[in-house]
Amino acid sequence: MTVLKPTMATGETAGRLQSLHSFLEETNGRLLAGEVAGSKVWPSGFQVLDQALTGGIRSGELVLLGGPQCLGKTTFALQVTRNLIASGHSVVYFSFEHDNHTLLERLIVLEAAEIAGLTAIPLHAVRLAFEARHGSEQTLESRFQGTEGGAEAVRAVQEYSPRLHMHRSKGSDTDVYAMRQVVETIFSDTGQMPFVVVDYLQKVYVPGAAHLLEEERVTLVVEALKDLALDMSIPVLATVAADKKGLAAGKRMRVQDLRGSSALAYEPDIVLILNDKYDVVARHHLMYNLANAGRYRRWVIMSIEKNRSGADKVDLEFRKRFEQARFEPGGGYVEEELIDERIFVQ
Repeated sequence: MTVLKPTMATGETAGRLQSLHSFLEETNGRLLAGEVAGSKVWPSGFQVLDQALTGGIRSGELVLLGGPQCLGKTTFALQVTRNLIASGHSVVYFSFEHDNHTLLERLIVLEAAEIAGLTAIPLHAVRLAFEARHGSEQTLESRFQGTEGGAEAVRAVQEYSPRLHMHRSKGSDTDVYAMRQVVETIFSDTGQMPFVVVDYLQKVYVPGAAHLLEEERVTLVVEALKDLALDMSIPVLATVAADKKGLAAGKRMRVQDLRGSSALAYEPDIVLILNDKYDVVARHHLMYNLANAGRYRRWVIMSIEKNRSGADKVDLEFRKRFEQARFEPGGGYVEEELIDERIFVQ
């Protein structure tokens, strides 16, 4: 009879085994120490979304945010990042699309809008301020003196900047294992486990995947991100690109329109899908009031397509303020009827 010898993988698997009795004792120990015994909740800062998610995003959860190009996936992810670090949380932002300077510009604009509202310095003015040549004695704060909310925004960003860790990620070498090492380093250096943002999922590197189809590669990435969230008991928010079918004008994007793999529907705990309100509102809302067309274009619909911990098939709406690199955080529930495809009104 052949006897199977324990392998390294077998030993690691056995090490994950725990009796309910020992887990109960561990839980009681946490409670007696004044610690949180259940999942930690990380509020997104978008009030109506946090309400729908019964408080926010939980440790161990993988959240996917999908949508067509230029509809605000990065804007939303960075705004959640700002809300978390401003409230004392730590975040690591793996950016495959934007350099650190671009993220800084957006954070300053976003923060200025929080301070000064609609009159705050817009994104194009922040870019001009960075590009203009000034004397060498100019500091970042002084460069924005005289603008609406600009100097105050710089001070606010400087105050919470130690809690944001920006990783300039590359599709040629940044895999999920590298992300895990970064998270471990942040925890070792700061004592805080960070909220993880991946922008975006299809660009995450998979070693030895040159022969794989995109569907197979995306499956490996989304499974690894879910393992990362569970193993380290942290939330992971990843933006996801749409496939060609999901980019069609006048069509409502759904979870099946995410580019890559059916695992994008099965592995995550929460799936959020963005759509332009004009593209998905029912035709009769336009037929009887054509002025609605311009108004609807200023709003985005965020649909909770999947939510393992609560309500799904919920449609929320947020006002776009892209000149301020943000959405208005209040939002609300969609009152109009929405459909999957709409015949355009001439």
